[in-house]
Amino acid sequence: MVFNFFKRKPATPKATDPLAVFDAVITSLDRQGAEVRKSAATLLALRAELARDEKKYELRVSNTQDRLTRAEGEPKVEKTLRRDLMEAQQLLDRTREAHAQAETNAKLLMEAAEDLSRQLAELQEERQSARARLSAGVMVSDALKAQVANFDRVMKLDRARDEVEKAHALAELYREDAGK
Repeated sequence: MVFNFFKRKPATPKATDPLAVFDAVITSLDRQGAEVRKSAATLLALRAELARDEKKYELRVSNTQDRLTRAEGEPKVEKTLRRDLMEAQQLLDRTREAHAQAETNAKLLMEAAEDLSRQLAELQEERQSARARLSAGVMVSDALKAQVANFDRVMKLDRARDEVEKAHALAELYREDAGK
C-alpha cells in the first residue's frame, strides 16, 4: 500500500483579473515592439554603412579602370589591375546585394513595428473599454445586491406585519370568547 504523503495537491484554479490579462498582453506587445525597433535601428545603421561601402567600392572600381586604361601595353601591370578590378567589382556586387537585402529587411521590420504599434494602441483602447465595462458591472452588481437586501428587509417587514395581524386577530378572538 503506497501512501500519497508526498503527492502534491492539485492546484486550485485562481480567479484571474481580466485587466491583469490585458496588462500582460500589452506588456508583451510593448516588449516585442521594443525588440523590433531595436532591430530596425541596427539595420538602419548597417544600411548606412553598406551605402558608404558601396560608394567606396564604386570609387575603387572607377580608379582601377582608370589605372588599367593608363597601363595598356604592360602585361604584368594589366594582369594585376584586372585581378584588382575583378575583386573590387565582386566586392561592389556583394555590397549591393547586402544593401538590397538590408533595405528589404528594414522595410519588413518597419512594417512589423507599425503593426505592433497599431495592435498595442487597439489593445490599450480595448483595455480602457473593458475597465469601464467592468467598473459599470461592479456598480450594477452592488446596486442589485443592495436591492436584494432591501427586498429581504421588506419581506421581513411584511412577515412581521403578518405576525402582528395574527396576534391582533388572536387577541380579538380571546376578547370575544372572554366576553361571552
